[in-house]
Amino acid sequence: MNWTEFFAMGGYSQYVWGSYGLAALILILNLYLPLRRRKTVRRLLREFLRLKEQTR
Repeated sequence: MNWTEFFAMGGYSQYVWGSYGLAALILILNLYLPLRRRKTVRRLLREFLRLKEQTR
């Protein structure tokens, strides 16, 4: 078996490599989106606490 045959996956390469690509994209999004959301939540919490301190 050579590398060309391996990457061709017996004629199903677009489905196999497409599935790998989609899985990689989902894994990356599962890392990125919570980190971005955490940043937003922390900013909103700081603003909320600052406003709460001003009203006392």
